[in-house]
Amino acid sequence: MKRSSGVRLCATAAVSALSLALVTGCGDGGSKDSGDAKGPDAAKPAAKALSAAELKKLIIAKGEVPGYEVGPVEGGIPDRGKVTSDDAKCRPVLQAFTGIAPGEPAANTSRMATEDKKDPTDDATSLDDLADGKFEDAINKSMDLDVTVVTLASYDGDGAEQALKSVSDAVKACAGGFSGEQDGEKGKFTKVAEEKSSGTGDASVAFTATNDAGKDGALPLHAEVVRHGNTLATYTTINIGAMMSKKAYTVSAPVVKAQAAKLK
Repeated sequence: MKRSSGVRLCATAAVSALSLALVTGCGDGGSKDSGDAKGPDAAKPAAKALSAAELKKLIIAKGEVPGYEVGPVEGGIPDRGKVTSDDAKCRPVLQAFTGIAPGEPAANTSRMATEDKKDPTDDATSLDDLADGKFEDAINKSMDLDVTVVTLASYDGDGAEQALKSVSDAVKACAGGFSGEQDGEKGKFTKVAEEKSSGTGDASVAFTATNDAGKDGALPLHAEVVRHGNTLATYTTINIGAMMSKKAYTVSAPVVKAQAAKLK
C-alpha cells in the first residue's frame, strides 16, 4: 500500500471526522489571558478587519510547517447555518470543531496540515508480510497522524475579542456536554473541558470535547482559538490512530508555532 492510497486516505478520513465532529466513530488554564480576560488592551477598539486576500497571505502554506503537508481543506468547511446545537451557548464550541470561525468575521480562510509520517505498509512486499494481525496493526499505525484544520478570521471593532469570549464562555457553560446537529446528523458530546493552551497570541482558549461513540468508548477532539489583534486563529486537530489506540494527543504544536510566526 503506497502513501497515496494509505496515509492520504487516512488524512481524508480524518477531515471527514472533523467535518462531522458530532458523529466521529473512528484542564489547565489558558495562555497569557483567557478569552474573557480584561486588561488595558481589552477596551481598545481593534483595527479594521483584514480582507480575505490578506488572510490568504497570512495563513500557513505549503513548505512552511516542518513535518507536515499543507494544502486546501479536503471537502471544505461546512456551512455555518448547517451546524447547530441544542443550546445556543454551546454553538461556538461545535463551530470550532468543524473549522467555522466564531462570531461574525468580516473575512476568513482555512487550510489543512497533515502530519507527514511514513506509512508502515510501504515496506511490505506482499500481504503475507502483514499476516497474523500485523496488517491491522500497520493500518492503525498509518492512521496515527495529526490532521489539523486552521481557520483564520478577521473582525471589525472588538469583534475578535467578543468572538473569543463566546468560545471561552461556551467551554465553561457546556462542561456537562451538549447535543448538536450537522446536515441532519445528530450526536452528543458528553463533556467539554479547558486545556492548557499554546501561549501564543494576545489571548487564547484551548479545550477538548468528548464524543462517546458507544462500543468505541470516549473519543476526544481537541481545539484552540487564539487572538492575534483583530484576527482569530482556530486550530482543530484529530488523530484517528491515537483515538483507536486510546493514546493521548493534542492540537499540533508545530502547526500552531508556524501559524503564530506568520501573524506576528
